[in-house]
Amino acid sequence: MPRSERAVAVCPGSYDPVTNGHLDVIRRAAGLYDEVVVAVVNRSVRKNAAIFPIEDRVGFIERAVADLDNVNVEAFSTLVVDFAAEKGARAIVKGLRAISDFEYELEMNQLNRRQNPEVESVYLMASPQYSFLSSSGVKELATFGGKIDDLVPEEVAQRLQEQVER
Repeated sequence: MPRSERAVAVCPGSYDPVTNGHLDVIRRAAGLYDEVVVAVVNRSVRKNAAIFPIEDRVGFIERAVADLDNVNVEAFSTLVVDFAAEKGARAIVKGLRAISDFEYELEMNQLNRRQNPEVESVYLMASPQYSFLSSSGVKELATFGGKIDDLVPEEVAQRLQEQVER
């Protein structure tokens, strides 16, 4: 794959829901790359069915990063390395919080490199205030009435509360 003049990165995830930790990684990646494509997976073999439909997850992120001109949000349903190559990206950017993230991401990195060695995996360490934060933790807190308004965008907090009250 020929090198692009612009440095493009893909930030993949299920973003169900997007958290302030996700947004921190996206914003930091936007400062490192000319273009960042936030790739919202439309189906996942790793996790349970999404609580929010793909259109909502894409919309939440689009509104949260509307101030970033070099960030686009798209749904995808392919291998992330194939999606990255399609977008001209040479990097897949992910956040790492703990050793458990590292173990999973190491495996994914090795599998992705076998599929397309031209696409590198780049990891950003979680900012300290988000090192504990996960979508599954936010969903659990919301389910049991916990405080989540400082963990996710306001719109997401409201919609998640509505979802769990059903």
